[in-house]
Amino acid sequence: MGLAISDPLGIIAQPLSVVSNTSADALLDALEHVISERGVTRIVVGLPLRLDGTEGEAASAVRIFADGLGQRFGVPVALWDERMTTAQAERAMLDADLSRAKRRKRRDKVAAQILLQSYLDAHRDDAP
Repeated sequence: MGLAISDPLGIIAQPLSVVSNTSADALLDALEHVISERGVTRIVVGLPLRLDGTEGEAASAVRIFADGLGQRFGVPVALWDERMTTAQAERAMLDADLSRAKRRKRRDKVAAQILLQSYLDAHRDDAP
């Protein structure tokens, strides 16, 4: 799972890290560390929609996961369409002429950055 974070003004997203999905507890512990260390006030979770925009089983599972995050960490959780973010990340890294090994290592966090930036751009007028 790729993680990204925005600047304090919510203008620019930056890739942060990749958390291995070794177990649900390990994932939640890693998220808890980032949330407390970085003072996270909102979580944006990628919603895996089908290419036609409909939701399937994966989207249902993500909705349940997102609800659990909100309850556990006490911050608002937004769901945001993640379609094509991995492809965009791959394309951007190819344009940057990164090796295959570097692309594989960074793909998820760059995709998370793209997703978060899309969310921030769409909600620019919502900022205080």
